[in-house]
Formats: sequence, structure tokens, C-alpha cells
Amino acid sequence: MALVHTAPSAAEATRAALVAVGVVLFALLALYLVGFDQGAISRSGMYLHELMHDGRHLLGLPCH
Repeated sequence: MALVHTAPSAAEATRAALVAVGVVLFALLALYLVGFDQGAISRSGMYLHELMHDGRHLLGLPCH
């Protein structure tokens, strides 16, 4: 049995790059919301603020 490897097409490479950029942007948004937001964006009450506060404790980020 032989394995044949073909180079990815330009469309596949572009799609992979877009997925990678999307994942990085989502991760940066999550890091901002958990680490630095302090409730400025989350105006939906104390539930989301407390969830992010607990996330800061979980990640070891300073919050007090």
C-alpha cells in the first residue's frame, strides 16, 4: 500500500488561513472579555459580570 500526498489547492489553503484567523480573533475576544472588560461591554446584569469575574480567578488574572 502506498500513500500519495498531493499539495493542497489554493482554495483549501485560503480556507485554512481564514479559519485560523477566525479562531485567533475569537480567542482574543474571549481573552478581552474575561481578562480586561470589567463589565464595560456586558451590560446584561450581574450574571455575565460574575461569570467573567470567576473566569479571571480561574485563569489567575488579577481582578481586585
